[in-house]
Amino acid sequence: MSYQVRLAPAAAEDLQRLFAFLAEHDLAAAERARHAIERAFMFLRDFPFACRKASSEHPFLREMLIEFGSAGYVALYEIESGNTVTILAVRHQREDDYH
Repeated sequence: MSYQVRLAPAAAEDLQRLFAFLAEHDLAAAERARHAIERAFMFLRDFPFACRKASSEHPFLREMLIEFGSAGYVALYEIESGNTVTILAVRHQREDDYH
């Protein structure tokens, strides 16, 4: 079964912010990061349950680590009823608000 992956508006804003920040310093790196994130999201189409649970109380709320460079990104997503995965947020692992 293949899942549809969609972005919540906040996650789309996160991606724009992350790309803009990296593109300001290194456009080629920003493109590579975008590609790495896209590949990770494609993985969720087939294997949304493969990533770790973000909460023991909400088994369908999960986090995906996305390798990139020396740190990478974390995507918070929810497996919804039926066949939809919604990306809720994307953060760089070195951001101040990443815990």
